[in-house]
Amino acid sequence: MGRLFPKKSQAGFTLLEVVVAFMVLSFGLLGAVALQAKAKQASFDSMQRAAAVALAGDIIQRIRSNDTTALTDLYGGSFTSQTQLNTDTTCFSTFCNNLAIANLDKEQWKQAIRAKENTGSLDDTTVCITPVRDGDGFEVTVTVSWVGRQAIKANNTTSNINCGTKDDYRRLVSLTSFVLVRS
Repeated sequence: MGRLFPKKSQAGFTLLEVVVAFMVLSFGLLGAVALQAKAKQASFDSMQRAAAVALAGDIIQRIRSNDTTALTDLYGGSFTSQTQLNTDTTCFSTFCNNLAIANLDKEQWKQAIRAKENTGSLDDTTVCITPVRDGDGFEVTVTVSWVGRQAIKANNTTSNINCGTKDDYRRLVSLTSFVLVRS
């Protein structure tokens, strides 16, 4: 028989396995944390869009309930969340004409925008209302623009909408509805 070599002990091999396992686990946990952060950002963006759609739908319904041939003069134009509120607008104790109702609608809507800002939902909001005469009514487009928290690249259609500041942080929602003038 050949010569038998004494068995040498391997010191430190299990420690190396533990270090490699710890590194793999660390990268996995970092990936999970990054995924959670992205999910939180997407959830916040979704909350902002839902708030903008709700606000745009609200003003369209207010316009629809105050249908008049002077709709362009009463509701058309744009304003920002920094626009000064008119606290003298009341329409609860007296008979109100279309102008008074429109002023009340806009003031209540500005307060709703500011309430959304207080919850951290929509920052630096600009609203553009564009009524266009179409036969017996108006095609009303309401665009709500705000500043998001992360930069995105807008497509050509979105870039051409002229409402709010145009930068990589701008988000917008645009709703269009037909309002039939009954009077």
